[in-house]
Amino acid sequence: MESLQAIKQRFGIIGNDLLLNRSLEKAIRVAPTDISVLVTGESGVGKENIPKIIHALSHRKHAKYIAVNCGAIPEGTIDSELFGHEKGAFTGATTTRKGYFEVADGGTIFLDEVGELPLTTQVRLLRVLENGEFIKVGSSQVQKTDVRIVAATNLKMHQAISKGKFREDLYYRLSTIEINLPPLRDRLSDIHLLFRKFASDFAQKYKMPTVRLADDAIKILNNYGFPGNIRQLKNIAEQISVVEENRLITGHKILEYLPSKGTNLPSVVNEEKSKSDFASEREIMYKILFDMRNDINDLKKLTLDLLKGNDSSKVQEENKHLIQKIYKDKPIDKPEENHVEVVRINENYANIEEDDYPFTETIDADESLSIQDKEIELIKKSLERNNGKRKLAAKELGISERTLYRKIKQYDL
Repeated sequence: MESLQAIKQRFGIIGNDLLLNRSLEKAIRVAPTDISVLVTGESGVGKENIPKIIHALSHRKHAKYIAVNCGAIPEGTIDSELFGHEKGAFTGATTTRKGYFEVADGGTIFLDEVGELPLTTQVRLLRVLENGEFIKVGSSQVQKTDVRIVAATNLKMHQAISKGKFREDLYYRLSTIEINLPPLRDRLSDIHLLFRKFASDFAQKYKMPTVRLADDAIKILNNYGFPGNIRQLKNIAEQISVVEENRLITGHKILEYLPSKGTNLPSVVNEEKSKSDFASEREIMYKILFDMRNDINDLKKLTLDLLKGNDSSKVQEENKHLIQKIYKDKPIDKPEENHVEVVRINENYANIEEDDYPFTETIDADESLSIQDKEIELIKKSLERNNGKRKLAAKELGISERTLYRKIKQYDL
């Protein structure tokens, strides 16, 4: 069996990280068997190298090796691509076609992004894994195939299973052996090695001197998170190789090629609150209606006190908290800023009961009862009261910032 270093050289794998070495050693050990393997890891970590190593070191190395990107094939045609179809099976099926499982008989199939497979296709795949049988689209004849399956995904499979997007029985069939590749941010000692390799390759490709990194640039790279992993590092190395005239890259210069962290991250919202937008909208309406009712009751009490007595100063003093609540944006201690207008009432009305106003008139106004109109009005008022600060407005309305952003965009506020 080839040594680990020889395998790295053969497949162009750069790095000496312990986690990477363990994953490669696991692939080398499992290669001579026919066990199904699931390769996991973030996008861009190089998962496609593992199935190549497994196939090259297996007894199937002289048979076909087919890599299939499950996420790139439309849902309506993926069954035909994998299992084939008979002539006339569907519109456009003018001839009988062999699928990948029939073509790769005796070899290895790499199913990349296997988590994107439709549930109906997952059932067919499970049957192939269990007994090697499949049926072409539009056929009733059962066919056999001897194919080793290596799958890969960047999804968290247990979450996909809990959401009903992936079959649990298929997951356990695929993951007889699971090989996880570490993200680049966990391979600090390999980052500079990889950059040097990419810089050298691009220097040869574009016939120019190789770029080098200053010490501060190396430190910045090691501290960067690399959400795109090795693929992102390679892209950065290519950009720098082509664009920069100075072949020594400083820390200040390399920062121009590193996207700032966290700029495109979604807001963290309580999951329970975000389950139903309708519930959130209803909560807004209830909260504002209760506040309006309380304000009306306060105004009724203040008005009644004014009607029953002529001592306005005493009324203002006794109801100072009510006036402050209603006119909370304006201080009431300064006379020139007092916006409460005292109306002198004829003594004949001094002893009027609370619900007995002979001079009142009921007017039926044509008021809009649209919930949407009320919602727009409440959001505008809240934004005005909080000087356009959405975080404070969302807190006042009792909804998440994400819901408020969506409403602002929806209503073009």
